[in-house]
Amino acid sequence: MQKEALKFVDSTVFEGMTSIRAIIAGIDAGVNNRRIEKILFDGDKLKKISKEVGYLRAVSDKYGFELVRSTAEELDVLTLGNTHGGIIAVCSGRDLPALCGAEVLPSGFYAMIQGIEDPYNFGYSLRSLYACGADGIILGGRNWMSAAGVVSRSSAGASERFNIYTADDVECVRHFSSLGYKIVCASEDTDNLLGAVDLSGPILLVVGGEKRGISKDVLDMADLLVKIPYAREFRASLSAASASTMFAYEIMRQRINKKI
Repeated sequence: MQKEALKFVDSTVFEGMTSIRAIIAGIDAGVNNRRIEKILFDGDKLKKISKEVGYLRAVSDKYGFELVRSTAEELDVLTLGNTHGGIIAVCSGRDLPALCGAEVLPSGFYAMIQGIEDPYNFGYSLRSLYACGADGIILGGRNWMSAAGVVSRSSAGASERFNIYTADDVECVRHFSSLGYKIVCASEDTDNLLGAVDLSGPILLVVGGEKRGISKDVLDMADLLVKIPYAREFRASLSAASASTMFAYEIMRQRINKKI
């Protein structure tokens, strides 16, 4: 199977120290019950990665993983990319709790992602949302967290640091609405422009993929539809990752200005 095709296969192999540190941070924060089963490192690169290997050896007992000397060829068989730097982690799966019963911040910023067709695009979206201060992510039952290694790499580890919940889309919107959240959907079918509307309060942001977009049921329940203005006529949609970035930044900017 071509490596490009493997990105769509379930994977719990995490490549590089950025992903490994993110898993550890998620475990320490209590948002992630993934277990690191073993970490493999390229023995021929030991001099170059001695600091990282030393750190991993020091914490291996605490997190219960085996540290194994390996080869570049063995790592290449297990990985999709070439940016692991000679260190990978083989991990367990991760339980994603249901939104129902989870603690939601009274004035938070959460995002629900619908219909993204590619794990890289999904990961890029999570990276921007995390960097801009989102408090959690809500996903449907079918989502790209099965390709956790790819998503972690493309999100720079953000996927492992996030509170991530699962819920039916409509039930998710109802739940946040009952808590006084404003439901904001990214949509072209509106005159409300990003940057000209109030996004400073408790927000559930809904972003859809380029092909399927946001479901009609969710759009009908939205409090506010908002579109991204373009500087010239351009009939194509932005990628979900680009749209997530722009919305997340604007929400962050307004929340900072109002000290939320």
